[in-house]
Amino acid sequence: MHVLIIDDHTLFRVGLKGLLERRGIGVSVVGSGEDGVRLAGQIQPDVVLLDLRMPGLSGLAVLQRLREAGFGRPVVMLTTSNDEHDLVGSLRCGAQGYLLKDMDPEALVQALHEILAGKTVVTPELATVLAKVVQRGVEDSANHRAQFEDLTPRELEILGHLAEGASNKIIARRLGICDGTVKLHVKAILRKLRLSSRVEAAVMAAQRGLGVKA
Repeated sequence: MHVLIIDDHTLFRVGLKGLLERRGIGVSVVGSGEDGVRLAGQIQPDVVLLDLRMPGLSGLAVLQRLREAGFGRPVVMLTTSNDEHDLVGSLRCGAQGYLLKDMDPEALVQALHEILAGKTVVTPELATVLAKVVQRGVEDSANHRAQFEDLTPRELEILGHLAEGASNKIIARRLGICDGTVKLHVKAILRKLRLSSRVEAAVMAAQRGLGVKA
């Protein structure tokens, strides 16, 4: 296994390099995101250990550049941050692991082997945070589905026109009904979807592919 460490703290990256090498792991180190992107492309390490907070290119920016450049090896965030947004943002950008710098060295080595085997590893301290994020996403998705199921066929039809940016007058003319009736339907749509404006409704409808078919 060969690991590339990208971290702007000299003492940390030198110490981690020695720790991994004593366990038979090959290591390269760089102190900036720019150098990390360049070296990763050159040596194609098995795993990249990437600091999140760095001057210049941040860890997330480095991760995005690596993925855009076609780097397909595992990239693991190794950080002091236990912030939910950092965790979720890293995983969404393609990180295959999120580990904390204060973890036990043996646990780090074990995590690296699991990641090389194809697993996504999140430090145990953040497992509860990740579970809450996933559950919240499931609940939000279920709530949105339930809300759309409450709409009548006519309301869904009008929502499709809203997704196209049509005004009440245009919708009324297209459907052969009066403006006042369209206004009442729009109010009902906003209430059922728990939205405050027709713009929000239009965006949500467009995301669900409810635009008017030609």
